[in-house]
Amino acid sequence: MYRTDVFKVEEIFDIKIKTPEYYQYALTHTSYTKEKELPYNECYERLEFLGDAVLKLAASNILYNKYPDYAEGEMSKIRSIVVSDSTLAKVVEELGLENYIIAGKHDTKQGVTKLESVEACAFEAILGAYYLDGKFSEVMEFLNRVLLPYIEDVNDNFAKFNAKAILQEYTQGLTKEAPTYNLISTKGPAHNRTFEVEVSYGGEVIASGEGKTKKDAEQKAAYKACVKLGVIKDE
Repeated sequence: MYRTDVFKVEEIFDIKIKTPEYYQYALTHTSYTKEKELPYNECYERLEFLGDAVLKLAASNILYNKYPDYAEGEMSKIRSIVVSDSTLAKVVEELGLENYIIAGKHDTKQGVTKLESVEACAFEAILGAYYLDGKFSEVMEFLNRVLLPYIEDVNDNFAKFNAKAILQEYTQGLTKEAPTYNLISTKGPAHNRTFEVEVSYGGEVIASGEGKTKKDAEQKAAYKACVKLGVIKDE
């Protein structure tokens, strides 16, 4: 009897499972193993470490082949966004994988399995599980299909994803002063919060933005600020 329906992974990824225990561990949050006093290696953390390398290799391979004229720095910037918790959480939710992540009773009530960071960790852990299960080629093919639209989106709309860096470069080029970000409000329950952030420069508020994480809200505020200052042309 498994803690969660590990064979749903087989349906979602369309890749056969040989060793179900790997996937059981991959879908198990640390709070569950602590609550049940299970060995540390029965949660997703070790598999996540392995899967992170698989994910980065897949993303790097796509970028290397799709954009033959891009320098290492350009590819690294795109990859960092594509393998971020925010992007991986979107992938997980599109696949429906988040419904099979398990945690301790208290953490489940707090909505921990719906957090972007936890969803991302579980996804990477599944990749690690497939790697150990001898399915490296199959999982690389899966990632090629799944990641390509995100890579193309980041490449085509890079300013939106990198607005904070663009805004900082612009302001420091003017006065060597960096913009500052202030959290204005937090709404909603712990597992589904919305953050509102204001960005200021030269003592004045330029713009504000909302997001599911503070980082996302800052990025959106920065993008609006860049548009307002004429640094980025709004699409």
